[in-house]
Amino acid sequence: MGGDYGPLVTIPASLQVLSAHPDLGLILVGDSVILENELAKTTYDKSRLTIQHASQQVAMDELPSQALRTKKDSSMRVAINLVKEGQAQACVSAGNTGALMATARFVLKTLPGIDRPAIISSFPTIDPNKKIRVLDLGANVDSSAENLMQFAVMGSVLASTVDNIKNPKVCLLNIGAEEMKGNEQVKQTVQLLSTMTSINYAGFVEGDVIFKGEADVVVCDGFVGNVATKAAEGIAKLIGQILKENFTHNIYSKLVALLAMPILKRVTKRIDPANYNGATFIGLQGTVIKSHGGAKVKGFACAIEEAIISAEKNVPELIKHEVELQLRKASNSQ
Repeated sequence: MGGDYGPLVTIPASLQVLSAHPDLGLILVGDSVILENELAKTTYDKSRLTIQHASQQVAMDELPSQALRTKKDSSMRVAINLVKEGQAQACVSAGNTGALMATARFVLKTLPGIDRPAIISSFPTIDPNKKIRVLDLGANVDSSAENLMQFAVMGSVLASTVDNIKNPKVCLLNIGAEEMKGNEQVKQTVQLLSTMTSINYAGFVEGDVIFKGEADVVVCDGFVGNVATKAAEGIAKLIGQILKENFTHNIYSKLVALLAMPILKRVTKRIDPANYNGATFIGLQGTVIKSHGGAKVKGFACAIEEAIISAEKNVPELIKHEVELQLRKASNSQ
């Protein structure tokens, strides 16, 4: 029910993904009347697409604490409860990010040994066959060195299992690549990561290196990660607007645009945010995927695909195993 478009996007995206995965089953959680009316416009397999009624919705600008306290029958709360109860293997939502994280953390709890969950998502790189994972993208405004170390462990496990990368290269986002650069938080994190043999820690990267694809996982606190993400989104929109203005400036530029259209389409497809939609709330005892609120059918379908892979690979259990291993090693070394 959430996001900018609600069922107008989530339903067709669900039907699209169902057609691509014969063994998949989906539960649409929300106002049953609205959902049934929308589904009445199409044909679908009722054994694979069912409806779970929820009488409430969380507004996009609603405070997380208020949603958690007063919206116990909201679509996102009911959906996450289904994951908790084992009736679903993952939850996908385009709703209020803060409320979704607060609800998921309250209902599912964090994994043993994990202090805070983080938001991780993928980004394109200059290599068309490679994407990079970045975390935290905003779940934690302030993070300790211990938190960043845990983010590195979780990001490494996810990149290894979901992206099928053997021994993922993990880097810390910093203001310089030199060892003496950075604040105390970053320097303390380096000390922790340098002693961990299970993580392929590869040093610092600066913001402009992220999209070069020199790392597989980039770790930072949520404040920095969210600012970096929004800045990247803004630059992409700026470039798009500049191209549009120049290609429509006059009849000659329009002719050039027509000739360049095949190249422009390839470029647009390559950097289309919809292809990378679906951020994982990593560190929880269950899989929760956050879709961008403005995602359309293609983007929301990608978020569902991300949930499918995470559920098939059982990422929370793999992270739990790796964290337990690290805690045992730390205990034995003391």
